[in-house]
Amino acid sequence: MRLLVALLVCACPAVAWAQSVPAELSLRQALELAVQRNPTLAAAIEGVAAAEGGAVTARQRPNPALTFETAGRSFLSPAPSPDQHEFLFRVDQELEIGGRRKLRIQAAEQGVAAGAADAANVRRELELVVRRAYFAVVLTVANRQAAQEALTEIDRVIALNRTRLEHGEISGAELRRVQVERLKFQDDVYASELSLRNARAGLLAALNMPDLGQDFRPADTLTTVEAAEAAALAAAAPLTRAAMLASTLSQRPDVQAARVTAQQADTATRLQRALRVPFPTIGAGYRHDAGLASAVIGVTVPLPLFNRNRGEVLKSEAEARRKQFDATAVERGAALDIQQALNAVDVSRQRVAYIEREYLTTARESRDVMLASYRLGAANLIDYLDAQRAFRDTLRTYNQALFDQRVGAASLIAALSITAGRQP
Repeated sequence: MRLLVALLVCACPAVAWAQSVPAELSLRQALELAVQRNPTLAAAIEGVAAAEGGAVTARQRPNPALTFETAGRSFLSPAPSPDQHEFLFRVDQELEIGGRRKLRIQAAEQGVAAGAADAANVRRELELVVRRAYFAVVLTVANRQAAQEALTEIDRVIALNRTRLEHGEISGAELRRVQVERLKFQDDVYASELSLRNARAGLLAALNMPDLGQDFRPADTLTTVEAAEAAALAAAAPLTRAAMLASTLSQRPDVQAARVTAQQADTATRLQRALRVPFPTIGAGYRHDAGLASAVIGVTVPLPLFNRNRGEVLKSEAEARRKQFDATAVERGAALDIQQALNAVDVSRQRVAYIEREYLTTARESRDVMLASYRLGAANLIDYLDAQRAFRDTLRTYNQALFDQRVGAASLIAALSITAGRQP
């Protein structure tokens, strides 16, 4: 438990927050910035520190009570003789019986463990958000590049047609037709630029940056495979669903938090049962009464005649059952996360391979052949434009498939709770 808390604290060092991102931002840098700057994660770690404070309080014993009483002196009469003066000095200490202190400490320590697991789960979910936002930027960069390349090709055709028009090889109508078609490709570039800026703003917001309009370029591509992703994909390949589920349930922080919280509720129930008998108090002191000195020893035992803590016992028992149901629901949710992530990885692999094998190369070759034929006058403008649009749409579909593959892998990383330095 203490090791987990230490790892979380080390993961979020108290450093001066950077106000901007590098001009070229890698996925690893984005994850590190998010862990350092995210206020939700910082609040979760402070919650662990608060739970540690509660554990310190739980370990403390009740304070003793000091009693001093005096009698035999009146402010309206002469001072009494020492034999007439009375006073009592007494110290009382409450006793914790029935293992109550042990149960209280155990419940507090379980609260610390649950808080640490909650903080780890916040980090797991944060990293998934950052990965998705980062690859959304990578996708929009790829789409903008494809749109720009298509626009460049159209500009080359326009330049070619101007030359051909000057030589009388084509009519002015065909040149104007290409110029009109250029607007659609230019508009595609504008739409891609807007998507890119919005995706950048989304990632900067996930990194808690003050300026959401910063310009940066992603260092990773849609085909880059990082260490955590490779570990997740390697873990998914040989394991069966049952083995994957057992492996994940043993390390996922949300499952750990739910289980520890259920244990804490059970401990709290046993503590409330122990509180049915009130604490006895023992005391000892010194009494001086009319010249006689004597020792005083006493025991105070509250009588549980009217209140035996029945209401709190019933309440804690119901809470323990509720927490157990919550833990079961979290485990089922974890199993669903794993299955859906495995499905996404499996289908996206097939989809990317199919597009690469059946369409991407064919569409590129078809466009190049049609462009060469058009330049030679063997193909008309409509055929060339159709080939150019088909290649652009195929490339977009391919980019989207790569993006879905990366997001599926990111979901699998989160489902398996793989972070830096921690493998499945």
